[in-house]
Amino acid sequence: MENSDLLNNDLQVSPNAINYLSESAKWGRFLAIMGFILCGIMVVLAFILPSFISTLPPYNNIASTSSAIKVTMTVVYLLTALLLFFPFYYLYKFSIKMQAAIKLVNQENFDESFLNLKSMFKFYGILTIVILSLYALIFILAMLGLAMRG
Repeated sequence: MENSDLLNNDLQVSPNAINYLSESAKWGRFLAIMGFILCGIMVVLAFILPSFISTLPPYNNIASTSSAIKVTMTVVYLLTALLLFFPFYYLYKFSIKMQAAIKLVNQENFDESFLNLKSMFKFYGILTIVILSLYALIFILAMLGLAMRG
């Protein structure tokens, strides 16, 4: 198989590809804005939801457990919002730069848009590896616990 070098083959962006990229950028911007709203809601819920949970009957009589639950919920929600913020940020930057590149026919914006898209996918890839590793560790620990128990 011949080794193809895209840089030396004069790869060009067709009008169809430009239309696809433009539409992708519009949807990406919409999804990123919705993601920012989701992160904002999670930050608000991080402080409101724990107080609401502590008023529920199973938790309102146990003060120490209730405060531990409140702190844990707040931290988990804030960390989740922070973790979700970055891929939405990269998606937003991709969308803005791509729209500017198409409108102004600017190669620098075009390149930067793909840099942000790459960063988003890299973030999701690393996050997926971390989560799968945690699942594997939990599975192994559960099996060891079952083996020691019985």
